[in-house]
Amino acid sequence: MSLRDIVARIPFISEAKRLELHPPFWLMRISVTKLSEDWRSIRIKLPQTAISMNNYGGVFGGFQASLADPIAVVACSHIFPGYAIWTRSLSLDFQQQPNTDITLHFELSKELEHQIREDLASKGRSTPTFEMHYQRTDGEICTVVTNTIAIRPQGYKKGDSNK
Repeated sequence: MSLRDIVARIPFISEAKRLELHPPFWLMRISVTKLSEDWRSIRIKLPQTAISMNNYGGVFGGFQASLADPIAVVACSHIFPGYAIWTRSLSLDFQQQPNTDITLHFELSKELEHQIREDLASKGRSTPTFEMHYQRTDGEICTVVTNTIAIRPQGYKKGDSNK
């Protein structure tokens, strides 16, 4: 049994704390500053530490990508249960130096949720694209993240005309 499985079975640990204790995130020392009960709004602080800093004093892009990668998938797995969900593509646009602690901002808009629900009802699958961003402590957006995910029926195989 993995550490992740053990943490998942402890009933008194909040969902936010489960994210923080997920082994890759725990090593990054993240803290969940906001997690709405419905998983439609999430804020996660990624601290600037000795191991997260690059040679120029900014937070490594790899740290940013590693944290952002599963967030839309995890949120959608709570909002659209019963589907297989994974990241199709992830891109980061580094706009300013992330030279402070940075916070990832994720929101699922009512419009995008409606589109996903329409896709699932009509096609049985959806491939939505989310835009998130990292914000420095001074309020400036430093990195824009574009994340496209796949929401498919359980057991989906590409080219399967029945799904």
